[in-house]
Amino acid sequence: MTGFCDRAWQHTVKLQQASLTHPFNEELANGSLPADRFQFYLAQDARYLVGFGRALSVAAARTPDPADLPFFAGAAREAVVVERELHEGYFQRFGLGQTELDAIETSPTCLAYTSYLLATAQTDGYPELIAALLPCFWVYHYVGSSILRQQEGNGPENPYQAWIDTYADEDFAQSVDTCKEAVDRAAAAGDEATRERMLDRFTRASEYEWMFWDSAYRLEPWPTAGLR
Repeated sequence: MTGFCDRAWQHTVKLQQASLTHPFNEELANGSLPADRFQFYLAQDARYLVGFGRALSVAAARTPDPADLPFFAGAAREAVVVERELHEGYFQRFGLGQTELDAIETSPTCLAYTSYLLATAQTDGYPELIAALLPCFWVYHYVGSSILRQQEGNGPENPYQAWIDTYADEDFAQSVDTCKEAVDRAAAAGDEATRERMLDRFTRASEYEWMFWDSAYRLEPWPTAGLR
């Protein structure tokens, strides 16, 4: 019998492929992504991860299975602490100090995605919440591991290689599998209406993943900025 996660991926497969082939990720894969676009992405991602970590903390508090508590609590810590260490390395490499970061305004997409996860954490049940959290794990591993497989071994050094390696490695793959297992169990324990809501949350979060990369590639401004 096909589990919920398999169904959700097949339901969104065109969207996942579009994330992989987005110009942001294609240029990141070959090292040609302009530095200003990656800087913009880093600033947005650092802010997003704070909200993501908070939503993970809610999942840890709500899980009915004590075995899943260490995963969600640990993932919340990693989102804020471990991921920030990776970002800080890039901040230094790309000359992003606090002044430069403060000059990059939080994008509409970053605010929308973060707000969506926090609203889901506050108003939905545990199954819907973890379905909304899963794409941030799964899509990043899908993109990172796909890029790593496609890379040519004799190419020039890629300035974004550490990012690629982080999301393609086995430890991150294990986190993806653990989250998928929790989502599948929650879906199996729920009724069909619950599974439909979970599919909706998974799909929406997957859309936000594509939008996040797209917003960074466009250096997304607020359309109302000139009216302030």
